[in-house]
Amino acid sequence: MGIFQSFIIAIKSLLNNKMRAFLTMLGIIIGVGAVILIMSLGNSMTGEVSSAFEAMGTKTITVSVSGRGSTRSFSEEEMYEVVEKNRTVIKAFSPTVSVSAAVRPKGWNENLSTTITGVGEEYLTAKAYDVAQGRFFTYVDCATRQKVCFVGAYFDSAEVYDGKALGNTIRINGDVYTIIGVCDEISDATSDSGSDNFVVIPYTTAMRRLSRMRTVNSYTVTAVDDSNVQTAKQVLTNALYAKFEDENAYSITALADMMESVTGIMDTMVIVIACIAGISLLVGGIGIMNIMLVSVTERTREIGIRKALGAKRRDIKLQFVIEAMTTSLTGGILGIVFGVVSAKYLGPMVGFDTVTASTGSIIVSVGISVFIGVLFGYLPAKKASELNPIDALRYD
Repeated sequence: MGIFQSFIIAIKSLLNNKMRAFLTMLGIIIGVGAVILIMSLGNSMTGEVSSAFEAMGTKTITVSVSGRGSTRSFSEEEMYEVVEKNRTVIKAFSPTVSVSAAVRPKGWNENLSTTITGVGEEYLTAKAYDVAQGRFFTYVDCATRQKVCFVGAYFDSAEVYDGKALGNTIRINGDVYTIIGVCDEISDATSDSGSDNFVVIPYTTAMRRLSRMRTVNSYTVTAVDDSNVQTAKQVLTNALYAKFEDENAYSITALADMMESVTGIMDTMVIVIACIAGISLLVGGIGIMNIMLVSVTERTREIGIRKALGAKRRDIKLQFVIEAMTTSLTGGILGIVFGVVSAKYLGPMVGFDTVTASTGSIIVSVGISVFIGVLFGYLPAKKASELNPIDALRYD
Protein backbone atom coordinates (compact mmCIF):
# COMPACT_ATOMS: atom_id res chain seq x y z
CA MET A 1 0.00 0.00 0.00
CA GLY A 2 1.38 3.40 -0.98
CA ILE A 3 1.49 6.64 0.96
CA PHE A 4 -1.39 8.13 -1.02
CA GLN A 5 -3.65 5.14 -0.30
CA SER A 6 -2.75 5.33 3.40
CA PHE A 7 -3.63 9.02 3.37
CA ILE A 8 -7.02 8.33 1.77
CA ILE A 9 -7.76 5.66 4.40
CA ALA A 10 -6.76 8.11 7.14
CA ILE A 11 -9.15 10.78 5.78
CA LYS A 12 -11.99 8.23 5.62
CA SER A 13 -11.27 7.16 9.20
CA LEU A 14 -11.52 10.80 10.37
CA LEU A 15 -14.78 11.34 8.49
CA ASN A 16 -16.32 8.16 9.89
CA ASN A 17 -15.58 9.25 13.46
CA LYS A 18 -15.97 13.02 13.29
CA MET A 19 -16.65 13.73 16.97
CA ARG A 20 -13.92 11.42 18.22
CA ALA A 21 -11.48 12.89 15.70
CA PHE A 22 -12.37 16.45 16.74
CA LEU A 23 -11.91 15.72 20.43
CA THR A 24 -8.60 14.02 19.63
CA MET A 25 -7.43 17.08 17.69
CA LEU A 26 -8.66 19.59 20.28
CA GLY A 27 -5.38 19.73 22.20
CA ILE A 28 -3.48 20.35 18.95
CA ILE A 29 -5.98 23.01 17.85
CA ILE A 30 -5.76 24.91 21.13
CA GLY A 31 -1.97 24.56 21.36
CA VAL A 32 -1.21 25.71 17.82
CA GLY A 33 -3.80 28.50 18.02
CA ALA A 34 -2.45 29.75 21.34
CA VAL A 35 1.15 29.76 20.09
CA ILE A 36 0.23 31.71 16.94
CA LEU A 37 -1.92 34.17 18.92
CA ILE A 38 0.76 34.82 21.53
CA MET A 39 3.53 35.22 18.95
CA SER A 40 1.35 37.54 16.84
CA LEU A 41 0.48 39.75 19.80
CA GLY A 42 4.10 39.66 20.97
CA ASN A 43 5.38 40.73 17.55
CA SER A 44 2.84 43.57 17.45
CA MET A 45 3.84 44.69 20.94
CA THR A 46 7.52 44.64 19.94
CA GLY A 47 6.66 46.63 16.83
CA GLU A 48 4.80 49.23 18.90
CA VAL A 49 7.76 49.61 21.26
CA SER A 50 10.19 49.89 18.35
CA SER A 51 8.00 52.55 16.72
CA ALA A 52 7.91 54.50 19.98
CA PHE A 53 11.70 54.43 20.25
CA GLU A 54 12.08 55.37 16.59
CA ALA A 55 9.78 58.34 17.16
CA MET A 56 12.10 59.48 19.94
CA GLY A 57 15.07 58.92 17.65
CA THR A 58 17.18 55.77 17.70
CA LYS A 59 20.19 57.88 16.75
CA THR A 60 19.85 59.96 19.91
CA ILE A 61 22.51 59.74 22.61
CA THR A 62 22.09 61.30 26.05
CA VAL A 63 25.19 62.47 27.91
CA SER A 64 24.91 63.23 31.64
CA VAL A 65 27.70 64.54 33.86
CA SER A 66 27.39 63.72 37.56
CA GLY A 67 27.97 66.27 40.31
CA ARG A 68 28.26 70.02 40.36
CA GLY A 69 31.05 72.54 40.09
CA SER A 70 33.88 73.06 37.61
CA THR A 71 35.60 69.80 38.50
CA ARG A 72 32.54 67.83 37.45
CA SER A 73 31.35 69.76 34.40
CA PHE A 74 31.83 69.48 30.68
CA SER A 75 31.19 72.93 29.21
CA GLU A 76 29.32 73.72 26.02
CA GLU A 77 32.60 74.89 24.47
CA GLU A 78 34.27 71.56 25.25
CA MET A 79 31.35 69.59 23.82
CA TYR A 80 31.26 71.83 20.76
CA GLU A 81 34.95 71.16 20.17
CA VAL A 82 34.41 67.38 20.39
CA VAL A 83 31.46 67.55 17.99
CA GLU A 84 33.28 69.72 15.44
CA LYS A 85 36.20 67.28 15.34
CA ASN A 86 33.83 64.37 14.72
CA ARG A 87 31.17 65.69 12.36
CA THR A 88 31.56 62.54 10.26
CA VAL A 89 29.78 60.56 12.99
CA ILE A 90 28.00 63.25 15.06
CA LYS A 91 25.27 65.23 13.32
CA ALA A 92 24.19 67.65 16.05
CA PHE A 93 24.22 68.31 19.77
CA SER A 94 22.36 70.46 22.23
CA PRO A 95 22.73 71.28 25.92
CA THR A 96 19.56 70.27 27.77
CA VAL A 97 18.43 71.94 30.97
CA SER A 98 15.30 70.45 32.53
CA VAL A 99 13.40 72.93 34.67
CA SER A 100 10.18 73.06 36.63
CA ALA A 101 8.20 76.22 36.03
CA ALA A 102 4.63 77.53 35.86
CA VAL A 103 3.51 78.00 32.25
CA ARG A 104 0.44 80.11 31.55
CA PRO A 105 -0.76 80.87 28.01
CA LYS A 106 -2.03 84.39 27.31
CA GLY A 107 -5.63 84.83 28.45
CA TRP A 108 -5.59 81.78 30.73
CA ASN A 109 -6.43 82.04 34.42
CA GLU A 110 -4.60 78.83 35.32
CA ASN A 111 -1.31 77.16 34.55
CA LEU A 112 -0.94 74.66 31.73
CA SER A 113 0.58 71.28 32.52
CA THR A 114 3.46 70.94 30.08
CA THR A 115 7.17 70.17 29.90
CA ILE A 116 9.71 72.97 29.61
CA THR A 117 13.34 72.46 28.67
CA GLY A 118 16.30 74.73 27.97
CA VAL A 119 18.07 73.76 24.75
CA GLY A 120 20.62 74.93 22.20
CA GLU A 121 20.28 76.02 18.59
CA GLU A 122 20.91 72.49 17.20
CA TYR A 123 18.19 70.85 19.32
CA LEU A 124 15.67 70.63 16.49
CA THR A 125 18.21 68.87 14.28
CA ALA A 126 19.20 66.56 17.12
CA LYS A 127 15.57 65.53 17.70
CA ALA A 128 14.70 65.42 13.97
CA TYR A 129 11.72 67.74 14.48
CA ASP A 130 10.39 70.05 11.75
CA VAL A 131 9.31 73.67 11.99
CA ALA A 132 5.67 74.19 11.00
CA GLN A 133 5.60 77.96 11.55
CA GLY A 134 8.18 80.62 12.34
CA ARG A 135 11.74 79.64 13.21
CA PHE A 136 13.89 77.98 15.84
CA PHE A 137 16.51 79.55 18.09
CA THR A 138 19.74 80.93 16.69
CA TYR A 139 23.15 81.18 18.30
CA VAL A 140 22.40 84.85 19.03
CA ASP A 141 19.20 83.96 20.91
CA CYS A 142 21.20 81.65 23.17
CA ALA A 143 24.19 83.97 23.57
CA THR A 144 22.02 86.96 24.54
CA ARG A 145 19.62 84.94 26.73
CA GLN A 146 16.52 86.02 24.83
CA LYS A 147 13.07 85.44 26.34
CA VAL A 148 11.74 83.52 23.37
CA CYS A 149 10.28 80.05 23.09
CA PHE A 150 9.50 77.32 20.59
CA VAL A 151 6.33 75.32 21.28
CA GLY A 152 4.73 72.02 20.28
CA ALA A 153 1.80 71.81 17.90
CA TYR A 154 -0.63 71.49 20.84
CA PHE A 155 -0.21 75.23 21.54
CA ASP A 156 -1.54 75.98 18.04
CA SER A 157 -4.62 73.79 18.54
CA ALA A 158 -8.11 74.96 19.41
CA GLU A 159 -7.36 74.07 23.03
CA VAL A 160 -4.87 76.93 23.41
CA TYR A 161 -4.27 79.56 20.69
CA ASP A 162 -6.50 78.17 17.94
CA GLY A 163 -4.02 78.61 15.07
CA LYS A 164 -2.57 81.89 16.39
CA ALA A 165 0.30 80.65 18.54
CA LEU A 166 3.08 82.18 16.39
CA GLY A 167 3.89 85.68 17.64
CA ASN A 168 1.76 85.27 20.74
CA THR A 169 3.15 85.16 24.28
CA ILE A 170 3.16 82.87 27.29
CA ARG A 171 4.18 83.49 30.88
CA ILE A 172 6.83 81.28 32.42
CA ASN A 173 7.20 81.88 36.16
CA GLY A 174 5.66 85.29 35.57
CA ASP A 175 8.05 86.38 32.79
CA VAL A 176 6.65 87.00 29.32
CA TYR A 177 8.15 84.90 26.50
CA THR A 178 7.41 85.39 22.81
CA ILE A 179 6.56 82.33 20.70
CA ILE A 180 8.88 82.51 17.68
CA GLY A 181 8.14 79.06 16.27
CA VAL A 182 5.70 76.16 16.29
CA CYS A 183 6.78 72.56 15.80
CA ASP A 184 5.23 70.31 13.19
CA GLU A 185 2.79 67.75 14.59
CA ILE A 186 4.57 64.73 16.09
CA SER A 187 1.74 62.48 17.25
CA ASP A 188 -1.55 64.16 18.21
CA ALA A 189 -1.73 67.94 18.40
CA THR A 190 -5.13 67.85 20.09
CA SER A 191 -3.90 65.91 23.14
CA ASP A 192 -2.42 67.71 26.12
CA SER A 193 -0.76 64.48 27.27
CA GLY A 194 1.06 63.70 24.03
CA SER A 195 4.49 64.57 22.70
CA ASP A 196 3.13 67.73 21.01
CA ASN A 197 2.68 69.51 24.34
CA PHE A 198 6.09 71.03 25.14
CA VAL A 199 7.94 74.32 25.45
CA VAL A 200 11.64 74.84 24.80
CA ILE A 201 13.61 78.00 25.52
CA PRO A 202 17.31 78.91 25.08
CA TYR A 203 19.33 76.93 27.62
CA THR A 204 21.16 80.08 28.70
CA THR A 205 17.84 81.74 29.54
CA ALA A 206 16.73 78.65 31.44
CA MET A 207 19.94 78.58 33.49
CA ARG A 208 19.77 82.26 34.34
CA ARG A 209 16.06 82.68 35.02
CA LEU A 210 14.59 79.26 35.85
CA SER A 211 17.38 77.12 37.22
CA ARG A 212 20.09 77.37 39.84
CA MET A 213 22.51 75.54 37.58
CA ARG A 214 25.70 77.37 36.66
CA THR A 215 27.00 74.69 34.32
CA VAL A 216 25.38 72.38 31.83
CA ASN A 217 25.46 68.75 32.92
CA SER A 218 23.32 67.15 30.22
CA TYR A 219 23.56 67.01 26.43
CA THR A 220 21.48 65.52 23.65
CA VAL A 221 23.66 64.24 20.85
CA THR A 222 22.57 62.72 17.52
CA ALA A 223 24.67 60.41 15.37
CA VAL A 224 24.74 60.89 11.60
CA ASP A 225 22.93 57.57 11.11
CA ASP A 226 22.16 54.35 12.97
CA SER A 227 25.40 52.73 11.88
CA ASN A 228 27.42 55.48 13.59
CA VAL A 229 25.71 55.38 16.98
CA GLN A 230 28.30 53.14 18.64
CA THR A 231 31.19 55.11 17.09
CA ALA A 232 29.69 58.37 18.35
CA LYS A 233 29.28 56.84 21.82
CA GLN A 234 32.94 55.82 21.81
CA VAL A 235 34.05 59.31 20.74
CA LEU A 236 32.08 60.88 23.59
CA THR A 237 33.36 58.28 26.06
CA ASN A 238 36.97 58.98 25.11
CA ALA A 239 36.51 62.74 25.48
CA LEU A 240 34.78 62.52 28.85
CA TYR A 241 37.20 59.97 30.27
CA ALA A 242 40.14 62.08 29.12
CA LYS A 243 38.80 64.95 31.22
CA PHE A 244 37.51 63.18 34.34
CA GLU A 245 39.54 59.94 34.34
CA ASP A 246 36.59 58.46 36.19
CA GLU A 247 33.88 56.38 34.54
CA ASN A 248 31.48 57.21 37.37
CA ALA A 249 31.65 60.91 36.56
CA TYR A 250 29.43 60.59 33.52
CA SER A 251 26.92 58.36 31.78
CA ILE A 252 26.28 57.92 28.06
CA THR A 253 23.01 56.32 27.01
CA ALA A 254 21.87 55.55 23.46
CA LEU A 255 18.20 54.99 22.72
CA ALA A 256 19.23 52.33 20.21
CA ASP A 257 20.81 50.30 23.03
CA MET A 258 17.74 50.74 25.20
CA MET A 259 15.47 49.67 22.35
CA GLU A 260 17.61 46.60 21.69
CA SER A 261 17.51 45.62 25.37
CA VAL A 262 13.76 46.14 25.72
CA THR A 263 12.87 44.30 22.50
CA GLY A 264 15.25 41.49 23.47
CA ILE A 265 13.51 41.07 26.83
CA MET A 266 10.09 41.17 25.18
CA ASP A 267 11.09 38.59 22.56
CA THR A 268 12.35 36.28 25.31
CA MET A 269 9.10 36.70 27.26
CA VAL A 270 7.01 35.94 24.17
CA ILE A 271 9.02 32.77 23.48
CA VAL A 272 8.72 31.61 27.10
CA ILE A 273 4.95 32.22 27.18
CA ALA A 274 4.55 30.54 23.78
CA CYS A 275 6.45 27.51 25.10
CA ILE A 276 4.15 27.36 28.11
CA ALA A 277 1.14 27.52 25.78
CA GLY A 278 2.79 24.82 23.71
CA ILE A 279 2.43 22.37 26.60
CA SER A 280 -1.08 21.77 25.31
CA LEU A 281 0.57 20.39 22.15
CA LEU A 282 2.14 17.70 24.32
CA VAL A 283 -1.27 16.95 25.78
CA GLY A 284 -2.70 16.82 22.27
CA GLY A 285 0.04 14.42 21.21
CA ILE A 286 -0.73 12.10 24.11
CA GLY A 287 -4.40 12.24 23.11
CA ILE A 288 -3.49 11.20 19.56
CA MET A 289 -1.37 8.32 20.82
CA ASN A 290 -4.19 7.19 23.10
CA ILE A 291 -6.82 7.22 20.36
CA MET A 292 -4.47 5.45 17.95
CA LEU A 293 -3.91 2.67 20.50
CA VAL A 294 -7.70 2.34 20.78
CA SER A 295 -7.90 2.28 16.98
CA VAL A 296 -5.31 -0.51 16.80
CA THR A 297 -7.37 -2.56 19.25
CA GLU A 298 -10.59 -1.93 17.34
CA ARG A 299 -9.01 -2.87 14.02
CA THR A 300 -7.04 -5.90 15.15
CA ARG A 301 -9.03 -8.28 12.91
CA GLU A 302 -8.55 -5.91 9.93
CA ILE A 303 -4.79 -5.92 10.56
CA GLY A 304 -4.82 -9.75 10.69
CA ILE A 305 -6.65 -9.92 7.34
CA ARG A 306 -4.24 -7.50 5.71
CA LYS A 307 -1.24 -9.46 6.96
CA ALA A 308 -2.80 -12.71 5.77
CA LEU A 309 -3.16 -11.16 2.32
CA GLY A 310 0.54 -10.28 2.22
CA ALA A 311 0.87 -6.88 3.88
CA LYS A 312 4.30 -6.38 5.42
CA ARG A 313 5.12 -4.86 8.78
CA ARG A 314 6.27 -1.60 7.21
CA ASP A 315 2.95 -1.28 5.36
CA ILE A 316 0.94 -1.60 8.57
CA LYS A 317 3.32 0.76 10.40
CA LEU A 318 3.15 3.31 7.57
CA GLN A 319 -0.65 3.24 7.54
CA PHE A 320 -1.02 4.02 11.26
CA VAL A 321 1.77 6.63 11.29
CA ILE A 322 0.11 8.45 8.38
CA GLU A 323 -3.27 8.27 10.14
CA ALA A 324 -1.76 9.81 13.28
CA MET A 325 0.09 12.43 11.22
CA THR A 326 -3.07 13.28 9.26
CA THR A 327 -5.02 13.72 12.50
CA SER A 328 -2.33 15.95 13.96
CA LEU A 329 -1.88 17.95 10.73
CA THR A 330 -5.62 18.53 10.42
CA GLY A 331 -5.67 19.74 14.02
CA GLY A 332 -2.70 21.99 13.26
CA ILE A 333 -4.45 23.56 10.25
CA LEU A 334 -7.60 24.20 12.31
CA GLY A 335 -5.35 25.63 15.05
CA ILE A 336 -3.75 27.99 12.55
CA VAL A 337 -7.17 29.24 11.46
CA PHE A 338 -8.15 29.66 15.11
CA GLY A 339 -4.94 31.54 15.93
CA VAL A 340 -5.05 33.86 12.89
CA VAL A 341 -8.72 34.78 13.42
CA SER A 342 -8.19 35.30 17.17
CA ALA A 343 -5.18 37.53 16.53
CA LYS A 344 -7.14 39.60 14.01
CA TYR A 345 -10.02 40.31 16.39
CA LEU A 346 -8.27 40.33 19.76
CA GLY A 347 -5.48 42.67 18.62
CA PRO A 348 -7.64 45.81 18.39
CA MET A 349 -9.26 44.90 21.72
CA VAL A 350 -5.89 45.14 23.51
CA GLY A 351 -4.85 48.35 21.74
CA PHE A 352 -2.95 47.18 18.64
CA ASP A 353 -3.99 48.67 15.30
CA THR A 354 -3.11 45.63 13.24
CA VAL A 355 -2.07 42.16 14.31
CA THR A 356 -1.03 39.63 11.70
CA ALA A 357 0.33 36.14 12.17
CA SER A 358 3.87 35.81 10.87
CA THR A 359 4.59 33.32 8.11
CA GLY A 360 7.34 31.86 10.26
CA SER A 361 4.98 31.00 13.13
CA ILE A 362 2.55 29.32 10.72
CA ILE A 363 5.30 27.24 9.11
CA VAL A 364 6.64 26.25 12.53
CA SER A 365 3.12 25.29 13.65
CA VAL A 366 2.62 23.04 10.62
CA GLY A 367 6.01 21.42 11.23
CA ILE A 368 5.23 20.83 14.91
CA SER A 369 1.87 19.29 14.01
CA VAL A 370 3.49 16.82 11.60
CA PHE A 371 6.25 16.03 14.10
CA ILE A 372 3.75 15.33 16.90
CA GLY A 373 1.77 13.05 14.60
CA VAL A 374 4.83 11.02 13.70
CA LEU A 375 6.23 11.00 17.24
CA PHE A 376 3.06 9.95 19.06
CA GLY A 377 1.76 7.79 16.25
CA TYR A 378 4.87 5.64 16.01
CA LEU A 379 4.23 3.57 19.16
CA PRO A 380 0.67 2.52 18.16
CA ALA A 381 1.89 1.89 14.61
CA LYS A 382 4.74 -0.28 15.89
CA LYS A 383 2.30 -2.23 18.07
CA ALA A 384 -0.02 -2.78 15.10
CA SER A 385 2.81 -3.95 12.84
CA GLU A 386 4.01 -6.51 15.40
CA LEU A 387 0.62 -8.23 15.81
CA ASN A 388 0.66 -11.94 15.02
CA PRO A 389 -1.68 -12.42 12.03
CA ILE A 390 -3.15 -15.67 13.44
CA ASP A 391 -3.91 -14.08 16.82
CA ALA A 392 -5.26 -11.00 15.07
CA LEU A 393 -7.63 -13.08 12.91
CA ARG A 394 -8.91 -14.88 16.02
CA TYR A 395 -9.52 -11.54 17.81
CA ASP A 396 -13.20 -10.71 18.30
